[in-house]
Amino acid sequence: MTADVWLPIPADEIDGLPPTGSSGLVYRHWDGEPDYPADPADCVFYTVPYMNGTEIAVRPMPAMSSVKVVQTLSAGTDHVEPGLGSLPSGVRLCNARGVHEASTAELALGLTLASLRGIPGFVRGQDAHEWRAGFYPALADRTVMIIGYGSIGAAIEDRLAPFECARILRIARSARTSARGPVRPFTDAAALLPEADVVILSTPLNERTKGLVDAAFLARMKDGALLVNVARGRVVDTDALLAEVRSGRLTAALDVTDPEPLPPGHPLWQAPGVLISPHVGGSTSAFLPRAKKLLAAQLTRFAAGEPLDNVVLTL
Repeated sequence: MTADVWLPIPADEIDGLPPTGSSGLVYRHWDGEPDYPADPADCVFYTVPYMNGTEIAVRPMPAMSSVKVVQTLSAGTDHVEPGLGSLPSGVRLCNARGVHEASTAELALGLTLASLRGIPGFVRGQDAHEWRAGFYPALADRTVMIIGYGSIGAAIEDRLAPFECARILRIARSARTSARGPVRPFTDAAALLPEADVVILSTPLNERTKGLVDAAFLARMKDGALLVNVARGRVVDTDALLAEVRSGRLTAALDVTDPEPLPPGHPLWQAPGVLISPHVGGSTSAFLPRAKKLLAAQLTRFAAGEPLDNVVLTL
């Protein structure tokens, strides 16, 4: 039996991988194609194809009887969780912490600024040859709430720092102190929501956060507030959000939606005050070098029998 490693990036394009001969590892390239590169039963380290959806991610997992590690190249792991029940006990599930912080934080800031400053309207005005002057909200002097203050949430605050925000409210699963100030628990979010001009979602999707932003949550947001979602679409109740934006009370900037991809004719496309990007938070030129660096480091640890980074679950 070989000790196969499945990679969605060709091994010869990743510097620093353990050499095949001395490590005993055999690198197989698979990025979701219909045919497998080898017998899944021989795979010991499975790197999930990036942005190919749940069906492809979990397809080989029932046959992976020797697998020890499932490594995603995304910050979230919800797309592989439906297949975890078919894996042997002891498998470690690792995410891609450190890969997407820069790109996702950039987009969160970009969506926030574009929405506040009316950029979508300017683009439509340019298309129509219209000079749409006016008075628009600034990010300066605003209170921003970040819900999901992990590594991506912290990276978002790093990029907000030069914009002279009045206050940053940090919300996470549990209370703690960060380098920039106190982090409040989820249970405090409801009381703090009326103070926030901008609410940025960067939380993982799990049973606690699914549908977190429901009608009651949105009703507590102040009039004129902006909701920015760079987390997962199912964190937000789409129907509840539609009701609020149609009324004109709230606006939204969404990199993720529920459903996703958003189908033609869905009312979110034409909803007033809504800016939509097609789930591109991590899909930038920053992704590949960071993904390669992560894989080289993880496989070096794996080959040496050392503890892995970014373990989010051990089956």
